[in-house]
Amino acid sequence: MAPIPLAAVPPEAVEALLDRVFGADRHRRTAYAIRGGAAPIAEMSFAILAEGALIAALLAYPVALACDDGTRAPLVMIGPVAVVPELHGQGHGRALFAALLAAAPVDAVLMLIGDPEYYGRFGFTAARTGLWRAPGPVERHRLLARGDHVPDRAGLLGPA
Repeated sequence: MAPIPLAAVPPEAVEALLDRVFGADRHRRTAYAIRGGAAPIAEMSFAILAEGALIAALLAYPVALACDDGTRAPLVMIGPVAVVPELHGQGHGRALFAALLAAAPVDAVLMLIGDPEYYGRFGFTAARTGLWRAPGPVERHRLLARGDHVPDRAGLLGPA
């Protein structure tokens, strides 16, 4: 089951998957405040279907770091990343990330809020995000980024 463009999946199926995996209250999470209602980046968002049913999805969003020095650093926020619970550990997350990394522009700075133990395998680290702030609670060690130009400046994450 290879990833397909997320745009090929009905939006209501994506919402149902995200509600199932993260709960109906997921919109109150800090990640939603960072994204600010932006639409996913079509070229970097993927889904996996099994027998016509959505079983996994990865969404990517344009966001920015509003730096304290007055500059803005464009970022791509990865997430939510969702796999139906009964299919965890079968490689669907890895397949979604392989598709994302193949599609991402070479100079893109990717960021996410997640478990460093899992996302480290894809090159994500908290090494340069220590000065970043979020518009809500976040565990600092879970604020991860990858890319050659990760801004290591102080600033607030928010919509692009």
